[in-house]
Amino acid sequence: MQEPTFIRTGSALSGLLLVLFLVVHLAGLLPALIAPVQFEHYATALHHQPWLPVLEVGLAASAAVHLSCTIAKTLRNQGAGNTAALRSRRGRPLDALASRSKMAAGVITLGFLALHLQQLRWPRPSDGLERELLQQVLQQPISLVVYAAGSLAIGLHLLHGAEAAHRNLGLLNPANGPSIRWGGRLLASGIGGGFLLISLGLALGGLA
Repeated sequence: MQEPTFIRTGSALSGLLLVLFLVVHLAGLLPALIAPVQFEHYATALHHQPWLPVLEVGLAASAAVHLSCTIAKTLRNQGAGNTAALRSRRGRPLDALASRSKMAAGVITLGFLALHLQQLRWPRPSDGLERELLQQVLQQPISLVVYAAGSLAIGLHLLHGAEAAHRNLGLLNPANGPSIRWGGRLLASGIGGGFLLISLGLALGGLA
């Protein structure tokens, strides 16, 4: 059963927007680990930008579209008994795991996001205290476990999503498939691993 175009395109485009946010967010967090003063300057300047609320609404809308399209796609595939995607990954067990666990990874990511927003965005830390509060959060064992699980879930979801987004947009073919898959693996390991390392590094006191 052919999926409606708006589901495939909406899932792909919203996912790509969220990946772009993750890359920018990861780059913004790196100074928290190695250059605390510069990180606080960056965080303070960012929080006072008048366009920030608009960006946050846009991110929330993108996440809602992505979640809705993913649920709709999964329900349609289950209803049609679609297992072709898993059979095609028989020689790539990690990719097959990422495909099978995409809903679980999404649920874990949502749980992490809810905790993250409650701890660090509602309300926002005072100017100059962003890193200190983040470090206090990560030094709580339960929070660290949730943040680590969220980082791994994001990485696993990206491992599946990179190939799926290109397929949904009609850009995946036998010629570029291997390159897209390797690029997806690098992206997933870089983003998921980056967030994990930052979480563990701050929990241990940082590098600076």
